Amino acid sequence: MCAIAIGDFFFWEVYCDDMETRMNTTVLAHPLVHHKLTMLRSKSTSTALFRALVEEIGLILAIEATAHLRVETTSVETPLETCDGWRLSGADPVLVPVLRAGLGLVPPFLHLLPTAKVGHIGLARDHATLLPRAYYRNFPPDMASRPAIILDPMLATGGSAAEAVRQVKEAGSTNLTLACVIAAPEGIRFLQEAHPGIRIVAAGLDRELNEKGYILPGLGDAGDRIFGTR
Repeated sequence: MCAIAIGDFFFWEVYCDDMETRMNTTVLAHPLVHHKLTMLRSKSTSTALFRALVEEIGLILAIEATAHLRVETTSVETPLETCDGWRLSGADPVLVPVLRAGLGLVPPFLHLLPTAKVGHIGLARDHATLLPRAYYRNFPPDMASRPAIILDPMLATGGSAAEAVRQVKEAGSTNLTLACVIAAPEGIRFLQEAHPGIRIVAAGLDRELNEKGYILPGLGDAGDRIFGTR
């Protein structure tokens, strides 16, 4: 597998055909992420620990997923003097968890971005077409002015992610990031082809999909393991 190391992260060249795509796909390379992902994968990890690990990984994921947010200069009075600083500019970001598993990533992102708005999108597979369809959609106003971060722990085939991005774009957003815990190369490729330029931030990049579209080695069904329904 070919990778280009840049700073603290890896950009996986083998799955990216051009520089724009490569620079828009980030896989975290933090040792704590590796450690916690290994615990997350274990089939013996309890529901309570699984939730906690998703939130811990999500906080590190949120730091990188928000690295593109715009800032403006400001000044602040310290106990000793006035100094220059920065603050976020523009409308508050919107977090868009894909129901239901995406809900597990909302708490760590809100911990980092307490003023963020939260929209929701529910997707189900149409049994006739085998394509994802939205059965629920609720976004805050002024989506066009808000950076949007779509939250979904698993980027597998990319079909659901592409539909979620399409729905958020249809609501007016043009500044989009998809944050996931693990991704398959097939999903990254599909999503980048469907929505060129979309930012993807993943805590881990797995080997492949199996014949049923499950990520290998994966961690099972994230929604079932977060909510204890497996």
